[in-house]
Amino acid sequence: MEVFRLPFARLPFPLAGSRPIQLARRPRGKLYSRSMARLPLEDNFNDVINKTQRGLKISDEDLAKRAEVTAEDLAAVKGGKPVVPVIRRVARHLRLGPDALEALAAKAWYPEQPNFPTGFAAFNTAFEDMTVNSYLVWDSRTKLGAAFDTGANCDAMLDTIHAEKIKLQYIFLTHTHDDHIADLAKLAAATKAEVWASETEPVNFPGARTFKENVHFHMGPLAIKTLFTWGHSPGMTTFYITGLSWPLAIVGDSIFASSMGGSPTNFADQLRNNKEKILTLPNDTVLACGHGPLTTLGQEKRHNPFFTTR
Repeated sequence: MEVFRLPFARLPFPLAGSRPIQLARRPRGKLYSRSMARLPLEDNFNDVINKTQRGLKISDEDLAKRAEVTAEDLAAVKGGKPVVPVIRRVARHLRLGPDALEALAAKAWYPEQPNFPTGFAAFNTAFEDMTVNSYLVWDSRTKLGAAFDTGANCDAMLDTIHAEKIKLQYIFLTHTHDDHIADLAKLAAATKAEVWASETEPVNFPGARTFKENVHFHMGPLAIKTLFTWGHSPGMTTFYITGLSWPLAIVGDSIFASSMGGSPTNFADQLRNNKEKILTLPNDTVLACGHGPLTTLGQEKRHNPFFTTR
């Protein structure tokens, strides 16, 4: 993978084959990418319906009855057919925002991509039949840095660490699912960084340490706070970071653009933790998700079917 460099900005996603981006300056000094390889949204509209129905433990028969739709129409929608009247009826009975779910079905929305002039890089790697994200954050003055997950392959991250002369202090794990920690051994061996995971989901790795909730780590002016947003996994952690160009929340599989991580057993806990601990952050917080594109909290409040009732 190659990371393209510009005099004043970093490509948000160092993807193989990407063209150098062009940047447009917006009000208040915001920088947004105009052309870049786009990561697809993690979930389609029917994925959102299926994971919500599964999490709420509502049968097809019960949902069809509540929404006053036929079993055939419900099956078609769950299979990916965008039948708008059925989608809207089903949304209301799954406590999802009908407008947001309809927009997702129509592929009518994609999050506007924020960009960080320095101190942040994102990496997207293939794992089996999907892709997974990992992230790197550093203080441009002291060059102290932290990695968040490793993805399937950490080579591009190591290239950036070398190019930027970063001293990696920490490897933080959002959770320990295989796709997120597949290259942990290589990253830890190459950087000698401390490995940290939630005390409720420790990682089986020599010398790894665990943190409690609301612990603060510091790297120069950067502060990293741990928030337990469990549900998708027992120790799912969001890392809230201040001191960069924008407040940043590395959320793992807690939230995706237009969706969130599912759980057949702890869905209600995941949703509650997302609402109480992530949606209460500042609106301009950038959300760095475990899969799919970057987004912002303000955008998700308007466009994520789980968090809007419109």
